[in-house]
Amino acid sequence: MLFPFLIMFREGVEAALVVGIIASYLKQTGRTHLMKSVWIGIALATFLCLGAGIILQITSQEFPQKEQELFEAVISIVAVGVLTWMVFWMRRAARSMKGELQSQIETAIQSGDKWGTALVGMAFFAVLREGLETVVFLLATFQQNLGIQAPVGALFGYAAALAVGVGIYQGGIRINLRRFFKWTGAFIIVVAAGLLASGVRAFHEAGVWNSLQTVVFDASGVLPKNGFIGSLLAGFFGYNDAPTVSEAIAYLGYLIPTMSLFFLGNNAEQKTTARHS
Repeated sequence: MLFPFLIMFREGVEAALVVGIIASYLKQTGRTHLMKSVWIGIALATFLCLGAGIILQITSQEFPQKEQELFEAVISIVAVGVLTWMVFWMRRAARSMKGELQSQIETAIQSGDKWGTALVGMAFFAVLREGLETVVFLLATFQQNLGIQAPVGALFGYAAALAVGVGIYQGGIRINLRRFFKWTGAFIIVVAAGLLASGVRAFHEAGVWNSLQTVVFDASGVLPKNGFIGSLLAGFFGYNDAPTVSEAIAYLGYLIPTMSLFFLGNNAEQKTTARHS
């Protein structure tokens, strides 16, 4: 439940930041009549993402067992790629996002776009990008059969992100973006490592990958995957009580260098900011 909540909350906050900046700038410059264009863009992107998620989920359930495992593996690998791109991109973009968006808004308005088409597009693509990323992440999570906890966690995350978005627009919430994206990014990298290991396991179950299948250790007698704590760890981090060599290589081979690059990049950016301040 925590992982779907965090994914939906983080992705929702990213979209809320963009929409909140657009809405606040329109409010500050006396152009609130253009907000209807922003809402149109948000609604179109939301329905498109929801439709894509439903179609993919229904389609995957109709596959035979081996094809389902292969689909799960591919979705897991795609999710890892998008997760990795997201945490590194957002770390860089958070600092200059507000200024760039305000410049784009002003350019769009001064171009004579009286119907607000550009604003529809800005809101649409902001929500669509985050929404499609969320669809991939949640689909990978739902494939792990976590029951009702996954959709409930996602709904709570959406509600929390919506509340933050309203707070940003009203000016009542201030977020330390650097700290927020730093620690949620680190958590997501750990989750992505678990997804990658799960993808390797699904490739094996689909009959695609059969090398390095020696079990590294068997903790089923101490911390079984189907127990309460084991289920939580599996849902959050892709825990497996009897990982194979290939799963361990995938997990550590992704986690160690990615986490190192992520924190080294954060430290470098902080030193650069300190020199210019």
